[in-house]
Amino acid sequence: MISAIILVLGLGLMAVGMPVAFAIGISSVVYFLLPGTIVPDVTAAQRIVASSQSFPLLAVPLFILVGHLMNGSGITPRMLSLAATLAGWMRGGIAQTSILLSALMGGISGSAVADAAMQSRILGQPMIRQGYSPGFTGAVLSIGGLITATIPPSLGLILYGFLGEVSIGRLFIAGIVPGILLTIALMIATAWVSRRRDYQAINDRLPTLAEVWTSFKASFWAILFPIWLIVGIRFGIFTPSEAGAFAVAYALFVGMLIYRELKWVDLVDALRMSVRDIGMIMLIILLSGAFGYVITFERVPQTIAELTLGLFSSKAALLFAISGFLLVFGMLVEATVIVMLLTPILVPVITAAGVDPVHFGLVMMTLVTFGGMTPPVGVSMFTVCGILKCSYKDYTIESIPLFIAVLAVVVIMILFPEIVMFLPDAMMG
Repeated sequence: MISAIILVLGLGLMAVGMPVAFAIGISSVVYFLLPGTIVPDVTAAQRIVASSQSFPLLAVPLFILVGHLMNGSGITPRMLSLAATLAGWMRGGIAQTSILLSALMGGISGSAVADAAMQSRILGQPMIRQGYSPGFTGAVLSIGGLITATIPPSLGLILYGFLGEVSIGRLFIAGIVPGILLTIALMIATAWVSRRRDYQAINDRLPTLAEVWTSFKASFWAILFPIWLIVGIRFGIFTPSEAGAFAVAYALFVGMLIYRELKWVDLVDALRMSVRDIGMIMLIILLSGAFGYVITFERVPQTIAELTLGLFSSKAALLFAISGFLLVFGMLVEATVIVMLLTPILVPVITAAGVDPVHFGLVMMTLVTFGGMTPPVGVSMFTVCGILKCSYKDYTIESIPLFIAVLAVVVIMILFPEIVMFLPDAMMG
């Protein structure tokens, strides 16, 4: 009962506009100040400090910095050229290019909102000038960013692995196949809409091998980054946290010495933006440490596990029920906040039901990130519609085919967990 009051208080403070970190922190500290609480007040401060004492957590600021460094190093235009070469011959060529670019950049930026904002500035107006409706343009650019929530290095998967004590290396590898499935599903949906509306290709023929090779060579060092990441983790060359440090060094090397487009002013801008983003995320992480302690101390996961295991006869039914909750919750609350609040609660529940937490992590991150692209308060939706100046109503209506494609992939992931798990099982045992 007390834990429910704390959760409602935290959500209520967010609803009235209080910053997320302070809403979580205040609601958690209230628990320790309630009359009759047997836990000493000082425990709140101890849990906040203890949240920062984690080696895996080092991956978060490092990969945030990598995303900003990569965006300023000349990699994006090279990736765009490769995506246009590979997908420009299809119906709706520039829209297909944007989706494939999201898949390619997913192994670099790790942030769905950052990917959507970047693509809106680069491809938004060209798509509209070619006859695409603003609503459909915004939908493609926003929902395409969902691919970055699965393809490593995903910041959401890092946080989920840290909070749920799940192998980040296995999560990274498990995200590859769902990321590919999302790419294919969104491209099919885009092709269907493009055929109905006669959106044209940007290239009049299939690319030749020579053209593909030329674009590939130009993007070689960028494509090599996620490959190094997976190979390094798989063979124990470095941990996910050490991979973040390697990625920073790699981004500096490529941007300054190979492409020679990362100037000192770009480096300073990347550091400044990284400090802003890291400060925001780390404050939420620290204050959620006290919240997680309250949830665990009150035995909320164990209570929910006992109730749910009695209600659901199969793992699939349990996952569908939780997924429906996450989908609705994701439409109302930002994805990072959901991961912070619910991972300590849900991971013990699904583990007790026999669901692999790696499998659940991919389902959860796909859904909560997808919520940021849907009404009423999707961050990616607001970002893209603000840049393109399109109405939220048009965006929502035009998004329906893409919404269906995403949900179809989630259903496949739930019903056939081996699709998610076969790669990490094969590579890491």
